Amino acid sequence: MNVAVIGGGWAGMAAAIEHLQAGRQVTVFEAARTVGGRARAVPAALPDGTVAALDNGQHILIGAYAESLRLMRLVGVDPAAALLRLPLTLQFPDGQGLRLPDLPPPLDALLGIAQARGWSWRDKLALLRTATAWQVRGFRCAPGTSVAALCASLTPRLLAEFIDPLCVSALNTPAHEASGQVFLRVLQDSLFSGRGGSNLLLPRADLGTLFPGPAARWLQAHGAAVVTGLRAQRLEPLPGGRWQVVCSPGDDAADRAFDHVTLACPSWEAGRLVAGLSRTAGLAGAAPWSAQASALRFEAITTVYAHAQGARLPQPMLALRSTPQSPAQFVFDRGQLGGHHGLLAFVVSASTGERAALEQQVLQQAAVQLGIAALRPVQTVVEKRATFACTPGLQRPAPQVLPGLTACGDYVDGPYPATLEGAVLSGTAVARWA
Repeated sequence: MNVAVIGGGWAGMAAAIEHLQAGRQVTVFEAARTVGGRARAVPAALPDGTVAALDNGQHILIGAYAESLRLMRLVGVDPAAALLRLPLTLQFPDGQGLRLPDLPPPLDALLGIAQARGWSWRDKLALLRTATAWQVRGFRCAPGTSVAALCASLTPRLLAEFIDPLCVSALNTPAHEASGQVFLRVLQDSLFSGRGGSNLLLPRADLGTLFPGPAARWLQAHGAAVVTGLRAQRLEPLPGGRWQVVCSPGDDAADRAFDHVTLACPSWEAGRLVAGLSRTAGLAGAAPWSAQASALRFEAITTVYAHAQGARLPQPMLALRSTPQSPAQFVFDRGQLGGHHGLLAFVVSASTGERAALEQQVLQQAAVQLGIAALRPVQTVVEKRATFACTPGLQRPAPQVLPGLTACGDYVDGPYPATLEGAVLSGTAVARWA
């Protein structure tokens, strides 16, 4: 079986690996010059000219990401060396907030809530009562419930300093717009999946070396072809249920016929390719799938990298108090994560506004909340379509597009929001199913 995987992001690499392990011949087509998709390395230079490898967005993993960790090990990455494991922490620069101890669930959550600094006993009891009610109901709610409605019984402090940052970091969607059911699924799988499931796993290297780069080399070493810098222009059905991937003229790899195609590109690219098939006789089913993929709404993520000589946070990651004028929700100390000392990464999830304005707001926020006024901007990355908006009752495209044509990615129908784990789970599952 000859398979084409269109897209070399995390989902595409996972699908290609699974296809290859099933004994299929695999060719990966990636439009960019490097693999990784929306979680890849980008080059930059510090204010003194030092070359630095940054990311197109500051990502984190958690201990419950079993499939991501399995695939890393498979392609030769040691998660213990590549990731800094910390207890789940949502603490602010003044030390207030939640930090779970290293205990099995639910003892870690119970003790962590009881010891949370800055929370009154009213706050703590409200969270314990609400969390118990979620567990009794099997972490389920009505499909149309938002996170804000789900958490309406909590105190204003908990909403502002626990639910809002947790929701926007997990779903990249504001709580009043975010799906309560998906939020509960994330909480269930992270807090109750076993000891260490809720741990934060912070990358010690750029995202390109964390998985997609080693995955591409593993695939090539096992006989697969990974073709970069080549965009799939269209798909053409061939007799016998086969497919041709048409790229730039004269490309030999694009002239090959494939028994199966897995679309691992972003939803808008997959929608474009499938829309081109809807005018072909006998492929009318392509139109509904394309329409559903193209109808997804997106949220942006902005990452502001800034540097100051001697800048250092009290811990590798801190939560920030976010307002419209102080938009960042989290800051990471890249110097404590194997990067350059003095380099900080500020994350603005569900971001709005222009790049320059966001950058200045974040630098002012750092001066007020961190007491670091000497930061100089290094690079500000705005991923305008970083994730789909994870809203209540959202209908996501199915993995089956047409016979011999499947799709994977964090946007494809599944229980999780747009996360690295959701992407690789989708890639592995669709290749196994194919």
